[in-house]
Parts: sequence; structure tokens; C-alpha cells
Amino acid sequence: MTGVSTSPTLRALIDTILPADDAPSGWHAGVGEFLTGIFGRDLRARRAEFGRGLAALDAEAQARHGQDFAALGEDTQHALIHDLLAGTSAADWEDLNPAAYLQWTIQLCMQGYYGDPGNGGNRDGVAWRTLGYHRLPDGAQWPDVRAERPALTAWDDLHAEYDAVVVGAGAGGGVAACVLAEAGHRVLLVERGAWLGTHDLRDDHLRSARLSLGYEPATGPPLHGNPRVAGHAAVPPSDPRWLNNAMTVGGGTRVYGAQAWRFSPEDFRMASTYGVPEGSALADWPITYDDLEPDYERAEWELGVSGDAAGNAYAGPRRRGYPMPPVGPNGTVPALTRGARALGLSTSPVPLLINSVPYGGRGTCLQCGACVGFACPGEFKTDTRNTVIPRALATGRCDLVTGVQVERVITDAAGRVTGVALVTGPADAAQRRTVMAGQVLLGAGAIETARLLLNSATAREPHGLGNTHDQVGRHLQGHVYAGAFAVFDEPVQDCRGPGPSLATNDYRHGNPGIVGGAMIANDFVPMPLYVYTMLTALNPELPTWGAASKRAMRHLYPRLALVFGPVQEVPNPDARVTLDPDVRDAYGVPAARLSGNIHPEDRRTAQFIAERVTEWVTASGARDVIPLVFAPAEGPSGGQHQAGTCRMGDDPRTSVTDAWGQVWGHDNLHVVDGSLHVTNGGVNPVLTILALAYRVSRHVAQRMGAATG
Repeated sequence: MTGVSTSPTLRALIDTILPADDAPSGWHAGVGEFLTGIFGRDLRARRAEFGRGLAALDAEAQARHGQDFAALGEDTQHALIHDLLAGTSAADWEDLNPAAYLQWTIQLCMQGYYGDPGNGGNRDGVAWRTLGYHRLPDGAQWPDVRAERPALTAWDDLHAEYDAVVVGAGAGGGVAACVLAEAGHRVLLVERGAWLGTHDLRDDHLRSARLSLGYEPATGPPLHGNPRVAGHAAVPPSDPRWLNNAMTVGGGTRVYGAQAWRFSPEDFRMASTYGVPEGSALADWPITYDDLEPDYERAEWELGVSGDAAGNAYAGPRRRGYPMPPVGPNGTVPALTRGARALGLSTSPVPLLINSVPYGGRGTCLQCGACVGFACPGEFKTDTRNTVIPRALATGRCDLVTGVQVERVITDAAGRVTGVALVTGPADAAQRRTVMAGQVLLGAGAIETARLLLNSATAREPHGLGNTHDQVGRHLQGHVYAGAFAVFDEPVQDCRGPGPSLATNDYRHGNPGIVGGAMIANDFVPMPLYVYTMLTALNPELPTWGAASKRAMRHLYPRLALVFGPVQEVPNPDARVTLDPDVRDAYGVPAARLSGNIHPEDRRTAQFIAERVTEWVTASGARDVIPLVFAPAEGPSGGQHQAGTCRMGDDPRTSVTDAWGQVWGHDNLHVVDGSLHVTNGGVNPVLTILALAYRVSRHVAQRMGAATG
């Protein structure tokens, strides 16, 4: 941003948007340095546009007052910005819209001011201190812990053949690789992203999955060369319509919130419990809670879950409690507990894949204020990269290759799966090879696993592997979220993380006239930038700039509680993944096309849950409540917890796999991710993904052992 970063006009504009009061002005807080950085990287293509806008602002000031903007008095500067935002202009802004330009500039200034200091603004965390937000409790320090990158397998060192290839090193793929390697089988684990170590994923508030600000996601994939098609538009990974997929070793477990709920027995019998709503594909699972209970237990103990088994009896019988007690509560819990008692709601702590005591060779959670959307600098949060994948590698029988994409699953002339086709390197110098395998297990996530099966069409299966009955890619679902922002008279937000520490499961089932429901809990510690972005979008009365905006944020943030729940969605067969005939990725592979919508029942259920949350926080003493439903206006769900595109069942005409995750018609092709989910539960689904991966990979290992025994 040559010449712009030192512009008197820029400095004056920043300090009009964020004037000095009890806290430093935006300029003194480093917003100018933030803009210099962002226009030198992410917004390089718009740098000249931004500079033209500053020049036009000076022209406007000259036309009205005969002086450049920086020479005007503070009150005159404020009035001029107010008029331009209202659409009143005296000068020619050429191709720029003055109001749109200033709204964009305000957003950028707030990103610099309330975002993390690592992006150049919010110098020394000065803006956070004015709100009371902190990343660590007083006196706490991160331990000097580094999960270093292991010896990965180089492209040239890949074997020609393995007993099994596992595609995707996320939740399900990591478990599958560990189970198979520890069972004595030679495994290749293929990850499209990189191995990111303990400190390779800093708490970057601009690129957190909790906000879609248009920047490249911290966990990839790169913005360019990785399109998806939403409706009729090709969109990059920074677009919310792309739907999230963390592509790195550990997958989404690197940055998830780690809520470790079991599905309840009713979740496996939704059609039997509620009937099948018109236009839906609601169905029972081919397995029951009791079938999966041993694998739930294995996931909880092998990876490590903190919780209170006595308080979580809703989920059905369990043979064993949790290996760790719950993580401590935060400041919103006393008020919410009072409200729950007043309403007669039963509550419990939230089970978490986070260490509340030392476990698995890792230390105890410090309860920092930056958990969901970020990696843990202390390795207290459990992910597959710091648990099962190192175990797999330690056997000496698992090769992990990163930066490699699986283009297709390979079959022989008889239609039997024989391996995978791999590609790596820059698109203009791509290297390709085929690796043979006795078993292939897919754990790339609901969208990418479906895309891979569809891209693996053969003469025998011209519409994709396992897709004889047009089921691959259908029933794409995630979680609509419902709840409320609640403002109390007294401070309740103490920033003790991860945040979710009190939940009620009273509304998961048994709600008259409602299909399913949701678990409701206090939410994660909110990022200041998230609070600013959401509240200014939701409340038109809230000032977006100026001294009044700073005062409002200082008042609201410490008094704010977020209470939300994931709504159990009703599967819609028209919400699906297909291949786009025209759009391809950097390697020439057809892109996933996302189409369809959520089922109307989801909006009804979400509204019901938002009303219940409103009752709860009101009974807890909240003064102002903003009920919220986060649901796509159009398009399918899947931005949170995507699932369902290769669902299991008893009938190949209505499902993609059998009860063991085996793709119909292919005895050596299995799925080990959320694609298998028939329904996605009214809770966070990661524990079910992990449990299913244990179940499927154990079954595969046993069959492989029997074949060679």
C-alpha cells in the first residue's frame, strides 16, 4: 500500500472511525499497520481501489469545505462520513460508491482493531483489554510443548502396494489408520493438506472458521484451484457456500470445539420415532445405540474425554464412565444454572475431547479464551494428529504422505477395487502415480468422499462407484444452529474457555409437534471481532463506528452470554453433492456441485429451540435477548458438521453402504467419516464419527486377518 499507509487522510479516517477515548484511537492501536499488511497480501488486488477511495474522500472534503479531509475538524469529519454513509455526496467518486466504500473501510478497520495482534492491528492487545477479553487466565502460561512433525513418507518412497489405503487423515481416517496398523497391516494414510505442528496454527481471528470474512482458511485448502459450485456459481474455500473442510493432518479435529456427545437411542430410530415427513428421506439407522456403545467407550478412553457420566444418562446405558472429570465452568454458568432451576430443566457439564487432568502424555487445559476455530498451543485438546496417528506411525507399518490428493479409486476389469490414483505438486508440473491396495477406506469428509466416489466412475458403474441407485452424494446435511445472544445487567463473560460447560438435553426429543430437537449449551468464548460482526449485523440500532461504537462494545462484551444448540436435521434427498460438468480443480478433477436445500422441518425445529433458549436466558436474568437461527437462506446445510452423503443402510436402493460401512457391491471399499450418518443427531457428531471409524476399521481388520490367517 505504497503511499497510502502514511497518508494523512488515512490516519484521519481511521481515527474518525475509531476515535481516541479512554482507549487509544484506531491509528495508535495499529490499524494503519494492519491495513498495510492486508493490502500487501490478501487484498493486494484491491489496493489501488482503496487508494482511489481516499483520494475521492479528499475531493469530497474539498468540494464541501475547501480543505482535505485530514485538515477538517473532528466534528466536521464525523458529519462528512455520516452523510456519505447516508448516500449524500457532492463530489464525483467515479466507479466507487461512497457508502459502500466507507462501509468496507469500517469493516477493515474493525478487523484490525478487534482482531488478533498477529495480523498487525490491535497493538499489544489494547482493544481486547478494553473489553476484558483475554486469551489466558491471569497468571497462566503456555507450557513449552511442541508436537513436532514426524518422519513423513516422501512421494518417491511410496510403495507400489499396501494392505490398505486410508484417504484423509481427519477424525475417521486417523482412527482407521491406527486400528489397521496396530492390527499388523501395512497402511498408507493419504492427506491432501500439510502436517501442521503445535505452533503452526496460531489464533488467527480473521481466518477462523467461526467467521467468514473472505480470507484464506488457516487449515486450507488454498483459495485458488479448489472451487466448488454452489447453485450455479463457482466459489472458493473462503466463501461460506463452499462449506467447511479442514485439510490438514488431523482434519477438523485440529480446530474443532471438541464437544464429545454420544447420540441417544432415539437418534438411531428417527423414522420409527417420528414417521417420515413429506419430502424427506428420514430413516432409521441399520445399527442401534447398543451396537455402537462399545465403540463410543473405546473412543472416549483411547482419545480421552472429560465429562460427567452421571449427568449424561440421556444418551442411553453405558458400561463405563469418562476417563476424566469435566473441564471447569465459566462465568455464564451461575446465572444459567439459576434459570434452569427456575424452569425445571435438567443440566449437565459438557463432555469434551479436552484434558481436564493430565492424560495420554499431555497436560491439563488452562481454560484459555481461544479454543474453537484454533489449535491448542498446549496440546490439551485431543485431535487425531496428537493421539492415534502417532500410534499408527509408531508401529512402523503406517506411511503418512501429505500434500497428496486422491483423484480416483481404481478398479480392475471385473470391477473390484484395486487401489487409488494419486497426484501431487504444482498443477503445471503435477506428478501422478497409482498405488495398489487390498482395502481402501474413505475418510475425506462428506463432500469430498462423495466427490471421490462419483469421480471414480467405470464402464460397469458409469455414474460412480456405489452409485447404481443414485444415492451417492444425496442427503447432505449438517447442523442448523438456534439460540440467542443474551445481555445481562452484570458481567458474566469471564473468558474462561473453552466455554461450553453447562447443557440441557431436555429438548433433544419428546417435543410435541417437533421432529427431533437439540442439545442446548452455553457457547464458546466469543472472539471480540465475532461479537462486533454479529451484533452490528443483527441490531441496526447498534453503532458500527465512532466513539459510540467503542462504548457499546465495552458495555456489551463482558455482559454477553451466547447459548446455542445444533438442530437435528431432517435428511432431504435433493440436498446433495454431484459433479459439475464444467468446473474443475487445479488438477482437472471435476468440482463438487452442492445443490438442494434444508428440509422445512429444520426451520420449524430451529425456531422452537430459539424460543426455548430465550426462555432459559430470560429466566436466568438476561435483560436483552436476541433470538437467532443460523440456517442457509438457500442451498444445503453442511457448514457445520457435514454428513450423510454415503449413508449406511440395509437396502442398496436407499443407501450407499451396509451396516459396516462397506460400499454396496465392493467388499474392499469402506467409508469411515460422517458420510455414513443416516441422521446427524441433535448434538455435535465427532464422537459418533470416531466411534463408527473404530467399528468399521475393526471389522475390516478382522476380515483382513481372517483372509491371511
